[in-house]
Amino acid sequence: MTKQTNLNLTSSSSPSSAFAAINFNFNMIYSLGLYLLHDIQILEILVAITIFLVIHSLRQKNHHGLPIWPILGMLPSLVTGLRTNLYEWITDILNKQNGTFRFKGPSFSSLNCIVTSDPRNLEHLLKTKFINFPKGTYFRNMVRDLLGDGIFSADDEIWQKQRKTASIEFHSTKFRNLTTDSLFELVHSRLLPVLDESVDKKVVIDLQDILLRLTFDNVCMIAFGVDPGCLSQKLPEIPFAKAFEDATEMTVLRFVMPTCVWKFMRLLNFGTERKLKKSIKGVDEFAENVIKTRKKELSLEFENKKQRSDLLTVFMKMKDENGSAYSDKFLRDICVNFILAGRDTSSVALSWFFWLLDKNHEVEEKILEEICRVVSQRNDMKNEEFGNSLIFRPEEIKKMDYLHACLSETLRLYPSVPVDHKE
Repeated sequence: MTKQTNLNLTSSSSPSSAFAAINFNFNMIYSLGLYLLHDIQILEILVAITIFLVIHSLRQKNHHGLPIWPILGMLPSLVTGLRTNLYEWITDILNKQNGTFRFKGPSFSSLNCIVTSDPRNLEHLLKTKFINFPKGTYFRNMVRDLLGDGIFSADDEIWQKQRKTASIEFHSTKFRNLTTDSLFELVHSRLLPVLDESVDKKVVIDLQDILLRLTFDNVCMIAFGVDPGCLSQKLPEIPFAKAFEDATEMTVLRFVMPTCVWKFMRLLNFGTERKLKKSIKGVDEFAENVIKTRKKELSLEFENKKQRSDLLTVFMKMKDENGSAYSDKFLRDICVNFILAGRDTSSVALSWFFWLLDKNHEVEEKILEEICRVVSQRNDMKNEEFGNSLIFRPEEIKKMDYLHACLSETLRLYPSVPVDHKE
């Protein structure tokens, strides 16, 4: 009887329990729906804002040349350009913007500038009002650790004095003879044997690296009067050349990162700034040893009949405005700057020149025809000269108009210094 009563109680309470369960489930579903609806609304708002920002940023491209993103500015487009041919990328933008556009970097950086290739603007900046547009504090802070107060980072009177002195020296007979002799030695005793060896052994070589070694040896002989020997037969790694290359690369990286970042890295001595500091130390040690050795040589110059005519020796013999000899730091800065100027410019130009020749075989044939025509006009021409290394004479090189035109066209298409910074 008791068992039956319990069964009746259970069966009588089942409808209310089922209703309560259904009501509870409905409330849960309703609450969950409201919660999800709230999230969906937030998501819709975020999607709408994102689409608006994307459309707005992309529309800026029509007016400014590149999309301008919130906070990041034009940095995403710059990153894309760095992964391709950067100079072709900039040229394409300049063509679409009539030669001038304003680059807006991230809001947390100082990467803001006006980029122009308009001839009228260039004449105004580099000639008409040159004195009004110095390199400026920003540029000097970036490169001073490596270049010091050399011609690349100097402004005003310091720049003018260095340029005037260098210009006079470059046009002197001694300097021209030094340049000619060093190039003759490097080309015939080092460059041609290295190239011949690669042909004989059928080994692929990096021509740009070979030309970089050639120009580095040449410019070191001109600036310091020292031969580092980069273009030796086995292409050794020279500590000074490696240090100079690393220091140059780390300095360039400063221009593509926020100023506060690289200064913080320099303060704590880590990352690229640590490598830069180590590389500059290697450059300074080499320059210091050369300067000390040269001072000893100059003190004994009367015993040595052969007088040097490199830039370091020329500036050592000069006096500043107070009548005192230049400091070792100033001499180091001058030579390092001229090494940077002569090393990359010549090697880059020659690399592009040979690359273009490889793409235009008809031009190569015309150059060879011109060389043969000019050389065949020699009065003392011998047939066996063509079988050996042919040495060109200055008056013959002046007659090679087509070769000169090809080199000029190379520099027009791919200038060695495509960007110049002014403030």
